[in-house]
Amino acid sequence: MRILVVGFGRVGSRTARILAAEGHEVVVVDDDPEKVHRAREREFTVIEGDGALESVLEEAGIETVDAVGGLTGSVETNHAVCRIASEHGRRTVMRLSEDVDPEVYDRYESDADAVIYPERFGAAGAKTALLGGDFNALDELTEDLQLFVLTVPEQAPSVGRHVNEIDLDDDGRIYAHGRKDESLTIPLPGTMVEAGDRIALLASTGSIDRVRSQITGT
Repeated sequence: MRILVVGFGRVGSRTARILAAEGHEVVVVDDDPEKVHRAREREFTVIEGDGALESVLEEAGIETVDAVGGLTGSVETNHAVCRIASEHGRRTVMRLSEDVDPEVYDRYESDADAVIYPERFGAAGAKTALLGGDFNALDELTEDLQLFVLTVPEQAPSVGRHVNEIDLDDDGRIYAHGRKDESLTIPLPGTMVEAGDRIALLASTGSIDRVRSQITGT
């Protein structure tokens, strides 16, 4: 897939690196010269400019991409990015912050296919760690991350075990869990794995097969 990432800060840069590691073509847009330089050092195709402007997104090839992420630290910019991308028929993902006024949330959400809350993710991880779970920050993993989802088969070694009992060593981390036909959420340490569950995992590229084997037995 060809992905347009607007914003090469903490969230955007990591998202771009993960996508590139998975073989996707990534185009970056940012108006900060330092971030532009950093993105080019990592050999991304970069357009320097304000991603909230349609002309800049057109220069970045919005008509040729499969999806657009408004991942800057500015909610207003991200909203503008997703609104423009939606008008061009692209799939959109918008980064929001926890302090978004509830009265305008619906307006923001209606202009994106999905919204993400990096702060909420961090809070969920902190909560799990405080409750005794083995949840570590993403920085403990290598930058060459892969996010993937497995369906737990019958007789898998993880069936009947609590999430905090599944020891993946330093190979990866359980990111989210969901019962069959339910949404994936950050699990509590005492969540028990059942056959048919879906588990989202973060792992370095070279560890994916080992992590998959520990969860599914295959």
